[in-house]
Amino acid sequence: MLASICGAIGLHRFFLYGHRDRWAWVHFLSLPLSLLAWRLWPEQPWLFTGGLLVASALTGFLEALVIGLTPDEKWDAVHNRESGRTSASNWPLALLLVLTLGLGATALIATIARLFDLLYTGGAYG
Repeated sequence: MLASICGAIGLHRFFLYGHRDRWAWVHFLSLPLSLLAWRLWPEQPWLFTGGLLVASALTGFLEALVIGLTPDEKWDAVHNRESGRTSASNWPLALLLVLTLGLGATALIATIARLFDLLYTGGAYG
């Protein structure tokens, strides 16, 4: 759920792997870098100045799907090794995966459509 909701800033990576995970910091740094680009070039379209954050968010949706589709045995072997706990994925996970796939696909299609609008019409459609 963290990857679906907060994947753009990498909270799921910090939760799973701790503060030493490089990819978590890459996700996290996309927010201040995008804000800095927006402040330096406010006349540019937000898709260009916030491109790092958009890419990080789309990657977060993909990571949510990969995490959610990991078999319980493999998940337990990696993340529940010392605890002795076992995972039991049920219908809420399936529902979350369907919603994540829908949101991620919508975000990807919207990003591609806006990018082509900006590149080929100069933003004539919005």
